[in-house]
Amino acid sequence: MMELKHQAVRKAYGIAIDGVLKYINKDREKNLLKMVDISEKFLGDIFREESYESARSLIRDRDGKWMQYVNRALDELNPHVIKVSALNLGFESAFGGYKKSLEMEKKHQCNIPWIILMDPTSACNLHCTGCWAAEYGHRMNLTYEEMDSVITQGKEIGIYFYMYTGGEPLIRKEDIISLCEKHKDCAFHAFTNGTLIDEEFCREAVRVGNLSFSLSLEGFEEVNDGRRGGGTYQKVMAAMDLMKKYGLLFGTSICYTSHNIEEVSSDEFLDIIIEKGCRFTWYFHYMPVGNDASEELLPSKEQREYMYNRVREIRGKEGGKQIFAMDFQNDGEFVGGCIAGGRRYCHINPNGDVEPCVFIHYSGANIREKSLLECLKQPLFLEYRKGQPFNNNHLRPCPMLENPEYLKEMVSRTCAKSTDMQSPEEVEHLCGKCARYSREWEPAAEELWEQRKEKKMEKVI
Repeated sequence: MMELKHQAVRKAYGIAIDGVLKYINKDREKNLLKMVDISEKFLGDIFREESYESARSLIRDRDGKWMQYVNRALDELNPHVIKVSALNLGFESAFGGYKKSLEMEKKHQCNIPWIILMDPTSACNLHCTGCWAAEYGHRMNLTYEEMDSVITQGKEIGIYFYMYTGGEPLIRKEDIISLCEKHKDCAFHAFTNGTLIDEEFCREAVRVGNLSFSLSLEGFEEVNDGRRGGGTYQKVMAAMDLMKKYGLLFGTSICYTSHNIEEVSSDEFLDIIIEKGCRFTWYFHYMPVGNDASEELLPSKEQREYMYNRVREIRGKEGGKQIFAMDFQNDGEFVGGCIAGGRRYCHINPNGDVEPCVFIHYSGANIREKSLLECLKQPLFLEYRKGQPFNNNHLRPCPMLENPEYLKEMVSRTCAKSTDMQSPEEVEHLCGKCARYSREWEPAAEELWEQRKEKKMEKVI
């Protein structure tokens, strides 16, 4: 009965979205405000009341930066992609799925993630310097049936958002599209180097409507190709042109290091990717994962502080750029610190090992031996649950990078094993590479955190 009611509400929400999109160009402000009203009605208290009011204020500010951003998206994105994204990412995942996952957490006394990342394959057509995925080797794959089983089990406990990492996930294009077709109520996202995107695949992605993308870039052509290989930058630019032509939803995935941090956050770089059709950019702090990983690439405390301020400038209500920038390491304050270990996400590698994080390759459970729920109850994940947040300063969220003593203790207590099939890395070695960085970042993080708290108090007063 509850499932039938849910499907009826989903159908009604879909009809409402169709109605708004049909007349969106006749009076955008009126119809976008109607969309907010409809969302508030259907999504209810999943978002705070002030969030809906903020959305209405944004829409009424016709000349504002974010209204211009919305207008560009409406002009350039395929209507089917917009509708399916709103239904699957908004209604199904953020509303119905999230509520169900909270119920399951209480019932099973373990973390239930909002997102599952999984690697269809360890194979890749590139071999980028410092890539954590390259540590796995090139001979492992999750079968279609295994990925289908993870998604099927996940939906039973409220998980409707799945991200593909790798390796290069688009080596498995046909399986990815098939999974999108079978699980029409889920949202899917692929982190890709972009070199395998062609017209046929773009047409298929539009047809299913529930697949979005993050394309990897490390800077302009010289810097990017120095890490990823000659000609890669131009292939990514061509892929963006194709995806924009077909109205697909995509952005960039950028690993910032001590060598490229200013370049990838520059106005010139952002202007290029915005013009190419990117709606968002993920910034990921370099992690020294793997026995041969270079500590030299870790940003200095000054560079990280710069990134903290720069990302907030980019996405500010005024100024900045018309792109939504997210910093996986510096935005911990918005999600309550570390989100790994199933708290908001976890990672399944191409060997089936269920890991707490894409950057932390230790596990005590495998989907080929246990159910997904049993894997989420593995000792390492339960230790994450007990320890989160690992630091009350959410600018120091990670149990590896900023609090390396925690990861070392958790892996030791649970006897979790390294999941690196080529060169297993002892947790003491990994955490040892983070110790100096952690010490140097701590005073800067404390100062920034105090400044942030003072600003919040000023707003309240």
